[in-house]
Amino acid sequence: MKPMTIRPTLREDLPALLDIYAYARQFMRTHGNPNQWNEGYPSAELLQEEIDRGTSYVCLDETGTLVGTFCFIPGEDPTYARIDDGQWLNDAPYHVIHRLATNGRVKGIADACLAWCSERCSNLRVDTHHDNLVMQHILLKHGFQRCGIIYTRNQSPRIAYQRLTENPRNENETPQRLTQTQP
Repeated sequence: MKPMTIRPTLREDLPALLDIYAYARQFMRTHGNPNQWNEGYPSAELLQEEIDRGTSYVCLDETGTLVGTFCFIPGEDPTYARIDDGQWLNDAPYHVIHRLATNGRVKGIADACLAWCSERCSNLRVDTHHDNLVMQHILLKHGFQRCGIIYTRNQSPRIAYQRLTENPRNENETPQRLTQTQP
């Protein structure tokens, strides 16, 4: 895979993010996952909040084209407090990966994003819809373990995953300082 730059999302990236999420919703619908992100999710308002908080990131290809996005959020996620049909691997501090999406034109974006997150935190959690077989495959390929079922704010069930690694290079970095390239 060619080098990819991962950087914090800028306000001017918002139109490209909306396009990426529109593509992702269509991709999910055509690949057996019609219910995970209903039309309009995530909203421009939610994306803007994440940009302002410094937890939204974008992936740029070698030409500088925005090809993917994700959220990398430190700290406890309230929807992860309850887990059914299993348990988390530990109770240590963690980062959450949410809303990973691509424009569908470049292969390996999810791989680059997950590697980037793993370099920055040794304890990662993520969840996905039971119909999102593509994401489930990607998570298992990257060593995430299925831990149980969590529920979103609207009580929709999601499969919860966690991955523990050793010695990420930037374990104590704040979201605003987590930037730059993926080798």
